[in-house]
Amino acid sequence: MSLTLLEVEKIAHLARLELTAVQKSAYQEQLSAILDYAEMLNELDLTGIEPTAHAVAQRNVLRADVIEPSLAPEDILFNAAQQAQDQFLIQSVLDD
Repeated sequence: MSLTLLEVEKIAHLARLELTAVQKSAYQEQLSAILDYAEMLNELDLTGIEPTAHAVAQRNVLRADVIEPSLAPEDILFNAAQQAQDQFLIQSVLDD
């Protein structure tokens, strides 16, 4: 499938690209070659092959949810600039 210069100009306009005449000619050749290559995929016999969303099977890999003891409040607040009642004290972000 060969693109015309008008189609290349339309694509460039949609992509908000300003192209010179030389660039338009180069892109015309390159985009036409890409479309020709993609057209070859239509020649494949895909009967009996289910459509897929991914080329490789995808699955979530999650660790087991195991209850473990947490850190002691003293360890967590060790480097805190300010603390009170086992909590971090920070400067107020919102005015009252």
